[in-house]
Amino acid sequence: MTHPFQMLTPASARRAFIPLLVITLVVMALLNMVSTPLTTQAAPLGIISYELAGNVAKAQSILDSWDSLTQIHAGFALGFDYVFMLAYSATIGLACVMAAGVLGSRHWPLAAAGAVLAWGQWLAAGCDAVENIALTAMLFGDVVSPWPQVAYWCAVIKFALIFLGLVYAFYGGVVRLFIHKAPAA
Repeated sequence: MTHPFQMLTPASARRAFIPLLVITLVVMALLNMVSTPLTTQAAPLGIISYELAGNVAKAQSILDSWDSLTQIHAGFALGFDYVFMLAYSATIGLACVMAAGVLGSRHWPLAAAGAVLAWGQWLAAGCDAVENIALTAMLFGDVVSPWPQVAYWCAVIKFALIFLGLVYAFYGGVVRLFIHKAPAA
């Protein structure tokens, strides 16, 4: 399963990666700043607690712990998160493709997994988008099923795919930095 990032030369991929990483980190920092008021006793992890509420009672408890200004912060964070989705999915996806190139050039196990995990980052962003729709529906409407459950399962899938992509990219990075290619026969 070929990923569009695999069409980039290794040099082009490296040139694209640093700006993508910087954009991702800046957007993440801005989201963290906006989301700071979302941390309450009912939501110790802020927006993540809301994403993982999983049921009506817990989601309602979190929303009740946020005053109207905090709910505005939550709404802005949910909207701005769409920029973050584009950034992180592209950055981690490109990192997975780059890691696959490193692993493939050394004939290491799991080289083929890079393209699958790169596609997985776009799936993670899609799950994130659906999750945000569910969270927004509860924020501006009624907290009713199935919204908390939709948000929960989309968040679980999203976090799992992001985690796998980051681990794979780290694996490829370690191999690139510390394991030299075997000389050609």
